[in-house]
Amino acid sequence: MSARPAKGTKPIVVNVAKDKSRPYGSARAIKAAKSTAKAHNDWKEAKAKRDASALLLTQDAGFIEAEDELERTYRLQQDVLRNDHLDLASQAKLLQLDLPDFGPYRVDFTRSGRHMLFGGKKGHVAAMDWKQGRLMCEVQLKETVRDVCWLHNETMFAVAQKDIVFIYDHSGTELHALRKHRLPHRLTFLPYHFLLASIGDTGVLVYQDTSTGTVAAELPTKLGKCSVMTQNPWNAVIHTGHANGIVTMWSPTTSTPLVKMLTHKGALTAIAVDPTGRHMATSGVDGQVKLWDLRHGFKPIHSYFSRAPATDLAFSQRGLLAVGWSSHVHVWKDVAVPDAKAQSPYLTHQIPAGSKSSGLQFVPFEDVLAFGHDRGVATMVVPGAGEPNFDALEANPYATAKQRREHEVKQLLDKLPADTISLDPSVIGAVVSATDDRASRLPGSQKHKAVATALDSDDESPEAVQLREKKKISGLRKYLRKQTNVIDAKKQKVREELDRKREDRERRKRGVDAGEAIGNPLDRFRAKQK
Repeated sequence: MSARPAKGTKPIVVNVAKDKSRPYGSARAIKAAKSTAKAHNDWKEAKAKRDASALLLTQDAGFIEAEDELERTYRLQQDVLRNDHLDLASQAKLLQLDLPDFGPYRVDFTRSGRHMLFGGKKGHVAAMDWKQGRLMCEVQLKETVRDVCWLHNETMFAVAQKDIVFIYDHSGTELHALRKHRLPHRLTFLPYHFLLASIGDTGVLVYQDTSTGTVAAELPTKLGKCSVMTQNPWNAVIHTGHANGIVTMWSPTTSTPLVKMLTHKGALTAIAVDPTGRHMATSGVDGQVKLWDLRHGFKPIHSYFSRAPATDLAFSQRGLLAVGWSSHVHVWKDVAVPDAKAQSPYLTHQIPAGSKSSGLQFVPFEDVLAFGHDRGVATMVVPGAGEPNFDALEANPYATAKQRREHEVKQLLDKLPADTISLDPSVIGAVVSATDDRASRLPGSQKHKAVATALDSDDESPEAVQLREKKKISGLRKYLRKQTNVIDAKKQKVREELDRKREDRERRKRGVDAGEAIGNPLDRFRAKQK
């Protein structure tokens, strides 16, 4: 029997209304739509929980405020502040480590702010739980130490020594020797990417993946010796300062700097970027400290002068800027406000005579500034510097050993690839519309704008079609040119098969058996050997 209708009759069409609550389309489209909806709902739920938990935060940051217009906060010395205004717990945070034989010292803290690492130029390196006053390790390397840096947690740290970089554990045992880092001067660690970056006399910026041990990138700056480097905590871009006054910004996936800007008329001495990634502070031998806006065209905001060139800069979690020059440490407040320039520092501190500051570091989640100098390591209290509330899932100052191990595993699982480092990390995972994609490719002149519009339009005129075909061909040529020296197993196999077939054709053409070698046709003219 046939299911087709009889001749002369029309098939009956029944319109069935679709259920709007059910998705329709291909399986891939349905799965993508569900995944997008789930991600959006998770984001909304996380945002609602964050707003709700903000109501439970009872602590807030507080600053020193003058009672009248004649008082100045920078006149308040640390001795007076400790004796008259601090409780016993805050007084215990004021340290003075007298180490006159191995300075000057560099200082670093873990992300939780609980453990301190310091190293002297003459080879003395020590790590300690500074809140409890417990020494973890102390080693004498008997070699020049230029910088020290914690890695993902307090179990490992890196030391920039005379020739290469070494990695030690929390007991002072040497674990690795990173020989690709030649003559290092500065170290910094990217915690979300597990990348250790260094730069030094060679002028080569080296990225090393500490989770796999491989070298992620070696980028020559081509600007000579470099001893000024920091990272942008917001996007993990490395900032380097050079002797010609230029600041370059680097990503491990590009061989050229992302940004190259002239900041000073002389050599740079220090760079710092605030935790939000919005502002950058630079200092040079010209005696100026400049603030730059990293969001809108890298424009200067304010410029401050110091009696001597500032050698160290550091931003706190709340936006305070510490400046170290000669034997003085000044802390500035509201330095990056565009419409109002700070006229005086917030706090000042005098290092003991004969010592110069050699490294500044704000302690995370604490109102404390630590600094190294020629005769040891010291701290000063800076009210309002630290973030009063911390996220225990991000950095927990009170983590137990079990929580630390679990957090280390989660860090490795959440590790970001190196190619996610860019100036604007918000573009990762975003959907770029066709309009934005076309606008991003428009050149400056009107002629080139018309060409770019023709490339992306649906115009079927001969001129537009020719432009699109030319673009496709040029793109293919560019791809093939990049693949010239790429060794591919599949390509190698096809090439060998073509060579074998070509040789078989030559054998059949000359009548040579498979076992015999194919000779050169010009061999008949050679003199026969006796």
